[in-house]
Amino acid sequence: MTIRVAVLKFPGTNCDLEMEHAIRLAGAEPDPVWHTEAHDLKDHDAAVVPGGFTYGDYVRAGAIAATSPALDALEELAEEERPILGVCNGMQILAERNLIPGTLTVNANNRFICTWTHLKVERTDTPFTTTYEEGQVIRVPIAHKEGRYIPDDDVENNVVFRFCGPDGTVSPEYNPNGSTDNITGVVNDRGNVLGMMPHPERAVHKLLGSDDGLPLFRSMIKWCRT
Repeated sequence: MTIRVAVLKFPGTNCDLEMEHAIRLAGAEPDPVWHTEAHDLKDHDAAVVPGGFTYGDYVRAGAIAATSPALDALEELAEEERPILGVCNGMQILAERNLIPGTLTVNANNRFICTWTHLKVERTDTPFTTTYEEGQVIRVPIAHKEGRYIPDDDVENNVVFRFCGPDGTVSPEYNPNGSTDNITGVVNDRGNVLGMMPHPERAVHKLLGSDDGLPLFRSMIKWCRT
């Protein structure tokens, strides 16, 4: 059974090739879809919205892309409870479209941050985390300027990843961008739409510095198969 994963692309998307590579490594077939051609995604098993700087991040990061008709098709896919992953700019787009709770704003230091971080896995019952263990610490890089997560309500049950120390300690000293309660990955209430600022597609091989991101894609593909 071939699992097809739509990889949405907008003007300014720049992490799509890495995302496609990660999907192939996980055993699925990536299908690059230009946003103007994404009228219907129902023949796909899952979808991802990669990182980048869509439309130059004018107005707010992800705000213009979130108005694209492609997001109508993505919403329909979400309603069918198929897995949807948004990474970095993809998370910003999902938040702007209210597909995940909360909002993203400028980092506390008002600077672009590009570094390796440790994440604590808070939930293992989502389509993206079944191959992790609860409380597991993974090493994944970040690269963003508007990645500070601000919840708009109680999102404790929606949190999937938090910034932490190498030993799993969650504290302000391990919070690179000032996100509330170190939150850097959340799902919708149904659990099938995940937005995260760190880049798991850049951590799928030890030669890259970590392969801790690969289980996320394998979890998603396994979920689609079962």
